[in-house]
Amino acid sequence: MFERLSTGWSLAKQAVGVLRLDKELLLFPVLSGISCLLVLASFAIPLFYSGALQTIEENPEGATQNVLAYVILFLFYFVNYFIVIFFNSALVGCAVIRLKGGDPTLSDGFGAAFARLPQIAGWALVSATVGLILKAIESRSQRFGQIVSSLLGMAWAITTFFVIPVLVIEGVGPIESVKRSVSIMKKTWGESLGANFGIGLMTFLLSLIGIAPIVCGGFLVASGVTILGGVLIAVGIIILLLVSLISSALNSIILAALYIYAAEGKDPDGFDANMIKSAFASKY
Repeated sequence: MFERLSTGWSLAKQAVGVLRLDKELLLFPVLSGISCLLVLASFAIPLFYSGALQTIEENPEGATQNVLAYVILFLFYFVNYFIVIFFNSALVGCAVIRLKGGDPTLSDGFGAAFARLPQIAGWALVSATVGLILKAIESRSQRFGQIVSSLLGMAWAITTFFVIPVLVIEGVGPIESVKRSVSIMKKTWGESLGANFGIGLMTFLLSLIGIAPIVCGGFLVASGVTILGGVLIAVGIIILLLVSLISSALNSIILAALYIYAAEGKDPDGFDANMIKSAFASKY
């Protein structure tokens, strides 16, 4: 276990080196975030006036009878998932090109995503359905429902960890993508979780750089120094946004690297081949 976590941490550090070669990949999570905000705004009015959120949060027993509320929520989930999956697919497409020795452009990423629009739509439909089911379970009981929903959500996230690279590279449907994801996860579960831990730790440490000026700015604003305090808070928020973008890009690079070795048996460019081979030696 500790060896796998150590390997995952090393993979996370090497992913940073790969990202340095293609900093433009950060544009994909930026566009994804902006698009999701626009979708949220477009759904805010119907969600509010339909009483969907209030019904589900305050009256879970009656929520099952509110078909309109769940229809609107489902549509919201579907559009959001579609956007996130689309831009993640574009990022993974670029990462795969780089890890196979190429020099990707943004148009390569968009091309990879557009080529898989039917698969992306299918996976968005499955994800939205699962998300709505988990929300319904959670709404049935504030305590027990939240626990069950969290456990199921965690299991679903692990099971579908490699769906995006499978979808982009192999072009298969949602069911086959899940099967392939499970198969690859069995080979790389330690490295996958370890890499997530490594990226999570990096994200946490970098986030502290952004949290510090926000805290200082809050104290200054409370003390009456509003201009300087406001500037510090704004700087901190920008740093946190950048950290979030970097974390998203690193996760996609790790996914692509593990997929290339586990599914294709090739050494991803930019990663230590000997380290990866030794990590997977007992599995092949």
